[in-house]
Amino acid sequence: MQTSFSPEQLKDPDTRESNAILRTCVHCGFCTATCPTFVLLGDELDSPRGRIYLIKDMLEGGKPATPQVVQHVDRCLSCLSCMTTCPSGVHYMHLVDHARAYIEQTYTRPWPERMLRRALGMLLPYPGRFRLALRAAMLARPLRGLLPGESMLAQRLRAMLSLAPAALPDAGHPPAPKVHRAEGTRRGRVALLTGCAQTVLAPSINEATIRLLTRMGVEVVVAEGQGCCGALNHHMGQHDPAMALAGANIDAWTREMAGEGLDAIVVNASGCGTTVKDYGFMFRETPRAAQAAAVAGLARDVSEVLLQFGYEPTREAPGITVAYHAACSLQHGQKITGVPKQLLARAGFTLREPAETHLCCGSAGTYNLMQPAIAGQLRERKLENLRRTGASVVASGNIGCLTQLGGADGMPVVHTVELLDWMAGGPRPKALSMLPEQKNVQTVVT
Repeated sequence: MQTSFSPEQLKDPDTRESNAILRTCVHCGFCTATCPTFVLLGDELDSPRGRIYLIKDMLEGGKPATPQVVQHVDRCLSCLSCMTTCPSGVHYMHLVDHARAYIEQTYTRPWPERMLRRALGMLLPYPGRFRLALRAAMLARPLRGLLPGESMLAQRLRAMLSLAPAALPDAGHPPAPKVHRAEGTRRGRVALLTGCAQTVLAPSINEATIRLLTRMGVEVVVAEGQGCCGALNHHMGQHDPAMALAGANIDAWTREMAGEGLDAIVVNASGCGTTVKDYGFMFRETPRAAQAAAVAGLARDVSEVLLQFGYEPTREAPGITVAYHAACSLQHGQKITGVPKQLLARAGFTLREPAETHLCCGSAGTYNLMQPAIAGQLRERKLENLRRTGASVVASGNIGCLTQLGGADGMPVVHTVELLDWMAGGPRPKALSMLPEQKNVQTVVT
Protein backbone atom coordinates (compact mmCIF):
# COMPACT_ATOMS: atom_id res chain seq x y z
CA MET A 1 0.00 0.00 0.00
CA GLN A 2 1.36 3.43 -0.94
CA THR A 3 1.43 6.09 1.77
CA SER A 4 2.19 9.81 1.73
CA PHE A 5 3.06 10.86 5.26
CA SER A 6 5.10 14.04 5.48
CA PRO A 7 8.62 14.06 6.97
CA GLU A 8 7.22 16.02 9.89
CA GLN A 9 4.55 13.38 10.56
CA LEU A 10 7.14 10.59 10.42
CA LYS A 11 9.05 12.17 13.30
CA ASP A 12 6.35 10.71 15.55
CA PRO A 13 7.38 7.11 16.40
CA ASP A 14 3.80 5.79 16.38
CA THR A 15 3.07 7.34 12.98
CA ARG A 16 6.39 6.03 11.66
CA GLU A 17 5.50 2.51 12.82
CA SER A 18 1.98 2.75 11.37
CA ASN A 19 3.42 3.91 8.07
CA ALA A 20 5.64 0.82 7.92
CA ILE A 21 2.67 -1.43 8.74
CA LEU A 22 0.44 0.19 6.12
CA ARG A 23 3.12 -0.32 3.46
CA THR A 24 3.12 -4.09 4.06
CA CYS A 25 -0.59 -4.44 3.17
CA VAL A 26 -1.17 -5.63 -0.41
CA HIS A 27 -5.00 -5.37 -0.38
CA CYS A 28 -5.36 -9.15 -0.92
CA GLY A 29 -8.43 -9.46 1.30
CA PHE A 30 -7.50 -12.82 2.85
CA CYS A 31 -8.23 -11.23 6.23
CA THR A 32 -11.91 -10.74 5.42
CA ALA A 33 -12.61 -14.47 5.49
CA THR A 34 -11.54 -14.83 9.12
CA CYS A 35 -12.66 -11.48 10.56
CA PRO A 36 -15.61 -12.08 12.93
CA THR A 37 -17.27 -8.72 12.30
CA PHE A 38 -17.04 -9.06 8.52
CA VAL A 39 -18.38 -12.62 8.73
CA LEU A 40 -21.38 -11.35 10.70
CA LEU A 41 -21.99 -7.96 9.09
CA GLY A 42 -20.64 -8.33 5.55
CA ASP A 43 -19.47 -4.70 5.49
CA GLU A 44 -16.03 -4.09 3.96
CA LEU A 45 -15.44 -1.32 6.50
CA ASP A 46 -15.92 -3.88 9.27
CA SER A 47 -13.06 -5.97 7.91
CA PRO A 48 -9.35 -5.45 8.65
CA ARG A 49 -8.75 -4.28 5.09
CA GLY A 50 -11.56 -1.73 5.35
CA ARG A 51 -10.36 -0.47 8.71
CA ILE A 52 -6.81 -0.17 7.35
CA TYR A 53 -8.09 2.19 4.63
CA LEU A 54 -9.99 4.26 7.19
CA ILE A 55 -7.00 4.44 9.54
CA LYS A 56 -4.64 5.36 6.69
CA ASP A 57 -6.88 8.21 5.57
CA MET A 58 -7.28 9.48 9.13
CA LEU A 59 -3.58 9.38 10.03
CA GLU A 60 -2.26 10.66 6.70
CA GLY A 61 -4.62 13.61 6.75
CA GLY A 62 -3.69 14.41 10.33
CA LYS A 63 -7.34 15.14 10.91
CA PRO A 64 -9.62 14.33 13.84
CA ALA A 65 -11.36 10.98 13.78
CA THR A 66 -14.83 11.02 12.24
CA PRO A 67 -17.91 9.20 13.58
CA GLN A 68 -17.58 6.71 10.72
CA VAL A 69 -13.98 5.85 11.59
CA VAL A 70 -14.81 5.58 15.28
CA GLN A 71 -17.77 3.29 14.62
CA HIS A 72 -15.80 0.79 12.55
CA VAL A 73 -12.64 0.83 14.67
CA ASP A 74 -14.76 0.39 17.80
CA ARG A 75 -16.32 -2.69 16.23
CA CYS A 76 -12.90 -4.37 15.93
CA LEU A 77 -12.47 -7.10 18.55
CA SER A 78 -8.66 -7.13 18.36
CA CYS A 79 -9.00 -10.91 18.08
CA LEU A 80 -6.01 -10.77 15.67
CA SER A 81 -7.36 -13.58 13.50
CA CYS A 82 -6.41 -11.37 10.58
CA MET A 83 -2.75 -11.52 11.62
CA THR A 84 -2.82 -15.31 11.54
CA THR A 85 -4.34 -15.24 8.07
CA CYS A 86 -2.32 -12.40 6.51
CA PRO A 87 0.30 -13.68 4.00
CA SER A 88 2.14 -10.32 4.07
CA GLY A 89 2.74 -10.09 7.82
CA VAL A 90 0.72 -6.93 8.39
CA HIS A 91 1.02 -6.14 12.13
CA TYR A 92 -2.59 -5.07 12.48
CA MET A 93 -2.46 -5.09 16.30
CA HIS A 94 -0.02 -2.19 16.51
CA LEU A 95 -1.89 -0.28 13.82
CA VAL A 96 -5.31 -0.51 15.46
CA ASP A 97 -3.83 0.25 18.89
CA HIS A 98 -2.35 3.46 17.45
CA ALA A 99 -5.70 4.30 15.84
CA ARG A 100 -7.51 3.88 19.15
CA ALA A 101 -5.11 6.17 20.98
CA TYR A 102 -5.43 8.71 18.14
CA ILE A 103 -9.23 8.54 18.35
CA GLU A 104 -9.12 9.23 22.09
CA GLN A 105 -6.94 12.29 21.44
CA THR A 106 -8.97 13.77 18.57
CA TYR A 107 -12.58 12.66 18.91
CA THR A 108 -15.17 13.77 21.46
CA ARG A 109 -17.58 10.95 22.18
CA PRO A 110 -21.13 11.55 23.45
CA TRP A 111 -20.97 12.21 27.18
CA PRO A 112 -22.68 8.96 28.29
CA GLU A 113 -20.09 6.97 26.35
CA ARG A 114 -17.24 9.06 27.73
CA MET A 115 -18.44 8.47 31.26
CA LEU A 116 -18.89 4.75 30.68
CA ARG A 117 -15.44 4.26 29.16
CA ARG A 118 -13.87 6.31 31.93
CA ALA A 119 -15.67 4.25 34.56
CA LEU A 120 -14.53 0.96 33.00
CA GLY A 121 -10.96 2.22 32.84
CA MET A 122 -11.06 3.25 36.51
CA LEU A 123 -12.82 0.13 37.85
CA LEU A 124 -11.83 -3.02 35.97
CA PRO A 125 -8.03 -2.86 36.47
CA TYR A 126 -8.36 -2.48 40.25
CA PRO A 127 -9.68 -5.58 42.06
CA GLY A 128 -11.02 -3.72 45.10
CA ARG A 129 -12.99 -1.24 43.02
CA PHE A 130 -14.11 -3.95 40.61
CA ARG A 131 -15.42 -6.11 43.43
CA LEU A 132 -17.51 -3.22 44.79
CA ALA A 133 -18.85 -2.48 41.29
CA LEU A 134 -19.83 -6.13 40.84
CA ARG A 135 -21.67 -6.16 44.16
CA ALA A 136 -23.67 -3.14 43.02
CA ALA A 137 -24.36 -4.81 39.65
CA MET A 138 -25.50 -7.99 41.39
CA LEU A 139 -28.04 -6.01 43.40
CA ALA A 140 -29.29 -4.23 40.27
CA ARG A 141 -29.30 -7.33 38.06
CA PRO A 142 -33.04 -8.09 38.53
CA LEU A 143 -33.79 -4.64 37.05
CA ARG A 144 -32.07 -5.23 33.70
CA GLY A 145 -35.35 -6.15 32.01
CA LEU A 146 -36.79 -2.79 33.03
CA LEU A 147 -34.23 -0.72 31.13
CA PRO A 148 -36.21 1.00 28.38
CA GLY A 149 -35.48 1.09 24.66
CA GLU A 150 -32.81 -0.35 22.40
CA SER A 151 -30.37 2.54 22.54
CA MET A 152 -26.71 1.61 22.69
CA LEU A 153 -26.56 2.85 26.29
CA ALA A 154 -29.49 0.64 27.32
CA GLN A 155 -27.93 -2.36 25.56
CA ARG A 156 -24.63 -1.77 27.32
CA LEU A 157 -26.21 -1.42 30.74
CA ARG A 158 -28.19 -4.63 30.21
CA ALA A 159 -25.01 -6.42 29.10
CA MET A 160 -23.15 -5.28 32.21
CA LEU A 161 -25.90 -6.46 34.51
CA SER A 162 -26.26 -9.77 32.66
CA LEU A 163 -22.54 -10.51 32.87
CA ALA A 164 -22.42 -9.80 36.61
CA PRO A 165 -22.14 -13.14 38.46
CA ALA A 166 -24.88 -14.33 40.76
CA ALA A 167 -22.29 -14.63 43.54
CA LEU A 168 -18.64 -13.82 44.05
CA PRO A 169 -16.02 -16.27 45.31
CA ASP A 170 -15.12 -15.79 48.97
CA ALA A 171 -11.42 -15.43 48.22
CA GLY A 172 -11.86 -12.89 45.45
CA HIS A 173 -8.79 -10.84 46.30
CA PRO A 174 -5.33 -10.72 44.69
CA PRO A 175 -2.74 -12.97 46.35
CA ALA A 176 -0.58 -10.90 48.68
CA PRO A 177 3.06 -10.36 47.69
CA LYS A 178 4.76 -13.56 48.72
CA VAL A 179 7.26 -16.22 47.73
CA HIS A 180 5.58 -19.60 47.36
CA ARG A 181 8.34 -22.11 47.96
CA ALA A 182 8.87 -25.07 45.68
CA GLU A 183 8.18 -28.54 47.02
CA GLY A 184 11.36 -30.59 47.17
CA THR A 185 14.36 -29.48 45.16
CA ARG A 186 13.84 -26.12 43.48
CA ARG A 187 13.95 -26.54 39.71
CA GLY A 188 13.04 -23.00 38.74
CA ARG A 189 11.83 -19.63 39.91
CA VAL A 190 9.03 -17.66 38.24
CA ALA A 191 6.93 -14.56 38.87
CA LEU A 192 3.15 -14.80 38.52
CA LEU A 193 1.00 -12.02 37.09
CA THR A 194 -2.03 -12.23 39.37
CA GLY A 195 -4.03 -9.80 37.22
CA CYS A 196 -7.12 -7.77 38.03
CA ALA A 197 -10.59 -8.98 37.02
CA GLN A 198 -9.55 -12.63 37.25
CA THR A 199 -8.62 -12.32 40.91
CA VAL A 200 -12.18 -11.21 41.66
CA LEU A 201 -14.12 -13.47 39.31
CA ALA A 202 -12.06 -16.67 39.58
CA PRO A 203 -9.31 -16.64 42.23
CA SER A 204 -9.16 -20.43 41.86
CA ILE A 205 -7.14 -19.97 38.65
CA ASN A 206 -4.22 -18.32 40.43
CA GLU A 207 -4.53 -20.81 43.27
CA ALA A 208 -4.34 -23.76 40.86
CA THR A 209 -1.37 -22.19 39.06
CA ILE A 210 0.62 -21.68 42.28
CA ARG A 211 -0.31 -25.12 43.60
CA LEU A 212 0.64 -26.92 40.40
CA LEU A 213 3.94 -25.11 39.80
CA THR A 214 5.19 -25.43 43.38
CA ARG A 215 4.31 -29.13 43.31
CA MET A 216 6.48 -29.41 40.20
CA GLY A 217 9.44 -27.85 42.03
CA VAL A 218 8.99 -24.30 40.71
CA GLU A 219 9.15 -21.40 43.15
CA VAL A 220 6.40 -18.84 42.46
CA VAL A 221 6.86 -15.19 43.37
CA VAL A 222 3.97 -12.75 43.65
CA ALA A 223 6.04 -9.58 43.36
CA GLU A 224 5.35 -6.44 45.35
CA GLY A 225 3.81 -3.78 43.10
CA GLN A 226 2.60 -5.95 40.20
CA GLY A 227 -1.04 -5.78 39.15
CA CYS A 228 -3.17 -5.24 36.05
CA CYS A 229 -1.20 -5.69 32.82
CA GLY A 230 -2.75 -2.54 31.29
CA ALA A 231 -4.55 -4.31 28.42
CA LEU A 232 -8.05 -3.11 29.29
CA ASN A 233 -7.01 0.56 29.22
CA HIS A 234 -4.68 0.03 26.26
CA HIS A 235 -7.42 -1.36 24.03
CA MET A 236 -9.73 1.53 24.90
CA GLY A 237 -7.07 3.98 23.72
CA GLN A 238 -6.35 5.14 27.28
CA HIS A 239 -2.62 5.39 26.72
CA ASP A 240 -1.33 7.01 29.92
CA PRO A 241 -3.24 4.77 32.39
CA ALA A 242 -2.19 1.67 30.43
CA MET A 243 1.47 2.69 30.46
CA ALA A 244 1.33 3.44 34.19
CA LEU A 245 -0.02 -0.01 34.99
CA ALA A 246 2.44 -1.74 32.67
CA GLY A 247 5.31 0.35 34.05
CA ALA A 248 4.51 -0.76 37.61
CA ASN A 249 4.74 -4.39 36.50
CA ILE A 250 8.03 -3.79 34.72
CA ASP A 251 9.49 -2.20 37.86
CA ALA A 252 8.23 -5.02 40.09
CA TRP A 253 9.58 -7.81 37.92
CA THR A 254 12.86 -6.02 37.19
CA ARG A 255 13.54 -5.99 40.94
CA GLU A 256 12.99 -9.75 41.07
CA MET A 257 15.16 -10.31 38.00
CA ALA A 258 17.96 -8.28 39.58
CA GLY A 259 17.56 -10.16 42.88
CA GLU A 260 17.32 -13.94 42.86
CA GLY A 261 16.45 -13.97 39.16
CA LEU A 262 13.51 -15.36 37.22
CA ASP A 263 13.19 -18.19 34.71
CA ALA A 264 9.86 -16.86 33.45
CA ILE A 265 7.02 -14.46 34.10
CA VAL A 266 3.91 -16.64 34.12
CA VAL A 267 0.62 -15.31 32.78
CA ASN A 268 -2.51 -17.47 33.08
CA ALA A 269 -4.89 -15.09 31.28
CA SER A 270 -3.97 -15.16 27.62
CA GLY A 271 -5.32 -11.66 26.92
CA CYS A 272 -2.86 -10.33 29.50
CA GLY A 273 -0.09 -12.50 28.08
CA THR A 274 -0.39 -10.95 24.64
CA THR A 275 0.02 -7.48 26.16
CA VAL A 276 2.92 -8.36 28.48
CA LYS A 277 4.77 -9.96 25.57
CA ASP A 278 4.32 -6.62 23.75
CA TYR A 279 5.81 -4.46 26.53
CA GLY A 280 9.06 -4.15 24.59
CA PHE A 281 7.22 -2.47 21.72
CA MET A 282 5.01 -0.34 23.96
CA PHE A 283 8.03 1.13 25.82
CA ARG A 284 10.44 1.23 22.87
CA GLU A 285 10.79 5.04 22.98
CA THR A 286 10.98 5.40 26.78
CA PRO A 287 13.68 5.16 29.43
CA ARG A 288 12.24 1.76 30.40
CA ALA A 289 12.87 0.31 26.92
CA ALA A 290 15.58 -2.19 27.92
CA GLN A 291 13.75 -3.32 31.05
CA ALA A 292 10.47 -3.69 29.15
CA ALA A 293 12.14 -5.77 26.45
CA ALA A 294 13.69 -8.03 29.11
CA VAL A 295 10.30 -8.50 30.81
CA ALA A 296 8.59 -9.22 27.50
CA GLY A 297 11.28 -11.77 26.70
CA LEU A 298 10.56 -13.66 29.92
CA ALA A 299 6.75 -13.59 29.63
CA ARG A 300 5.20 -17.03 29.11
CA ASP A 301 1.70 -18.43 29.04
CA VAL A 302 1.23 -20.90 31.88
CA SER A 303 0.93 -23.75 29.37
CA GLU A 304 4.40 -22.94 28.00
CA VAL A 305 5.91 -23.08 31.49
CA LEU A 306 4.17 -26.35 32.35
CA LEU A 307 5.56 -27.92 29.20
CA GLN A 308 9.03 -26.50 29.90
CA PHE A 309 9.15 -28.04 33.37
CA GLY A 310 7.77 -31.40 32.26
CA TYR A 311 4.19 -31.50 33.49
CA GLU A 312 3.03 -35.04 34.30
CA PRO A 313 -0.28 -36.19 35.82
CA THR A 314 -0.35 -38.25 38.98
CA ARG A 315 -3.95 -39.40 38.78
CA GLU A 316 -5.58 -42.00 36.57
CA ALA A 317 -7.14 -40.68 33.37
CA PRO A 318 -10.60 -39.33 34.29
CA GLY A 319 -12.43 -40.67 31.24
CA ILE A 320 -13.50 -37.16 30.28
CA THR A 321 -13.80 -35.85 26.74
CA VAL A 322 -12.42 -32.33 26.31
CA ALA A 323 -13.31 -30.15 23.33
CA TYR A 324 -10.55 -27.55 23.18
CA HIS A 325 -11.01 -24.06 21.77
CA ALA A 326 -8.09 -21.65 22.04
CA ALA A 327 -8.76 -18.10 23.14
CA CYS A 328 -8.01 -15.63 20.34
CA SER A 329 -5.27 -13.97 22.35
CA LEU A 330 -3.58 -17.35 22.73
CA GLN A 331 -3.86 -18.72 19.21
CA HIS A 332 -3.63 -15.45 17.25
CA GLY A 333 -1.92 -13.06 19.67
CA GLN A 334 0.71 -15.44 21.04
CA LYS A 335 0.66 -18.11 18.29
CA ILE A 336 0.23 -20.88 20.88
CA THR A 337 -2.01 -23.60 19.52
CA GLY A 338 -0.64 -27.07 20.18
CA VAL A 339 0.81 -26.79 23.70
CA PRO A 340 -2.46 -26.69 25.74
CA LYS A 341 -3.85 -29.62 23.73
CA GLN A 342 -0.65 -31.57 24.25
CA LEU A 343 -0.85 -31.03 28.02
CA LEU A 344 -4.53 -31.98 28.20
CA ALA A 345 -3.85 -35.17 26.28
CA ARG A 346 -0.91 -35.95 28.58
CA ALA A 347 -3.25 -35.45 31.55
CA GLY A 348 -5.53 -38.19 30.19
CA PHE A 349 -8.33 -36.15 28.62
CA THR A 350 -9.79 -37.16 25.27
CA LEU A 351 -9.74 -34.10 23.01
CA ARG A 352 -12.34 -32.68 20.65
CA GLU A 353 -12.16 -29.42 18.67
CA PRO A 354 -15.31 -27.46 17.78
CA ALA A 355 -15.86 -25.97 14.33
CA GLU A 356 -14.73 -22.41 13.54
CA THR A 357 -11.97 -22.45 16.12
CA HIS A 358 -10.54 -19.26 14.59
CA LEU A 359 -13.62 -17.13 15.39
CA CYS A 360 -13.82 -15.06 18.57
CA CYS A 361 -16.39 -15.82 21.29
CA GLY A 362 -17.15 -12.09 21.60
CA SER A 363 -15.51 -11.36 24.95
CA ALA A 364 -12.42 -9.42 23.80
CA GLY A 365 -11.71 -7.42 26.96
CA THR A 366 -14.50 -4.86 27.31
CA TYR A 367 -15.99 -5.64 23.89
CA ASN A 368 -18.93 -7.64 25.27
CA LEU A 369 -19.82 -4.56 27.34
CA MET A 370 -19.28 -1.93 24.64
CA GLN A 371 -20.60 -3.86 21.61
CA PRO A 372 -23.16 -6.21 23.21
CA ALA A 373 -25.17 -6.99 20.05
CA ILE A 374 -22.20 -8.23 18.02
CA ALA A 375 -20.68 -9.94 21.07
CA GLY A 376 -23.99 -11.72 21.70
CA GLN A 377 -24.12 -13.07 18.15
CA LEU A 378 -20.56 -14.34 18.39
CA ARG A 379 -21.29 -15.94 21.76
CA GLU A 380 -24.28 -17.86 20.43
CA ARG A 381 -22.33 -18.98 17.37
CA LYS A 382 -19.47 -20.19 19.57
CA LEU A 383 -21.81 -21.97 21.98
CA GLU A 384 -23.59 -23.73 19.15
CA ASN A 385 -20.29 -25.06 17.85
CA LEU A 386 -19.40 -26.20 21.36
CA ARG A 387 -22.75 -27.93 21.80
CA ARG A 388 -22.21 -29.86 18.59
CA THR A 389 -19.18 -31.56 20.12
CA GLY A 390 -21.57 -33.33 22.49
CA ALA A 391 -19.53 -32.21 25.48
CA SER A 392 -20.86 -30.93 28.77
CA VAL A 393 -18.12 -28.63 30.14
CA VAL A 394 -16.46 -25.57 28.61
CA ALA A 395 -13.02 -24.36 29.68
CA SER A 396 -10.59 -21.69 28.49
CA GLY A 397 -7.11 -20.31 28.94
CA ASN A 398 -8.56 -16.81 29.34
CA ILE A 399 -10.86 -15.33 31.97
CA GLY A 400 -12.72 -13.30 29.34
CA CYS A 401 -13.81 -16.44 27.50
CA LEU A 402 -14.84 -18.11 30.75
CA THR A 403 -17.01 -15.14 31.67
CA GLN A 404 -18.50 -14.75 28.19
CA LEU A 405 -19.41 -18.42 27.79
CA GLY A 406 -20.37 -19.21 31.38
CA GLY A 407 -23.87 -19.89 32.54
CA ALA A 408 -25.21 -21.12 29.18
CA ASP A 409 -27.34 -24.27 29.16
CA GLY A 410 -25.96 -25.22 32.54
CA MET A 411 -22.53 -25.98 31.00
CA PRO A 412 -19.76 -25.27 33.52
CA VAL A 413 -16.62 -23.51 32.35
CA VAL A 414 -13.11 -24.38 33.54
CA HIS A 415 -9.66 -22.92 33.06
CA THR A 416 -7.20 -25.33 31.46
CA VAL A 417 -4.76 -25.02 34.37
CA GLU A 418 -7.46 -26.10 36.83
CA LEU A 419 -7.97 -29.33 34.90
CA LEU A 420 -4.23 -29.95 34.74
CA ASP A 421 -3.83 -29.22 38.47
CA TRP A 422 -6.65 -31.66 39.25
CA MET A 423 -4.97 -34.45 37.34
CA ALA A 424 -1.65 -33.72 39.11
CA GLY A 425 -3.03 -33.97 42.65
CA GLY A 426 -5.03 -30.78 43.08
CA PRO A 427 -8.73 -30.51 43.99
CA ARG A 428 -11.50 -31.22 41.54
CA PRO A 429 -12.50 -27.87 39.96
CA LYS A 430 -15.61 -26.46 41.58
CA ALA A 431 -17.06 -25.79 38.15
CA LEU A 432 -17.36 -29.55 37.69
CA SER A 433 -19.44 -30.02 40.86
CA MET A 434 -22.65 -30.35 38.86
CA LEU A 435 -21.25 -33.34 36.99
CA PRO A 436 -21.29 -36.89 38.33
CA GLU A 437 -18.08 -38.14 39.92
CA GLN A 438 -17.87 -41.35 37.89
CA LYS A 439 -15.79 -41.71 34.77
CA ASN A 440 -16.99 -41.15 31.22
CA VAL A 441 -18.34 -37.70 32.06
CA GLN A 442 -17.89 -35.57 28.96
CA THR A 443 -16.11 -32.22 29.26
CA VAL A 444 -15.37 -29.29 26.89
CA VAL A 445 -12.40 -26.91 27.13
CA THR A 446 -12.34 -23.56 25.32
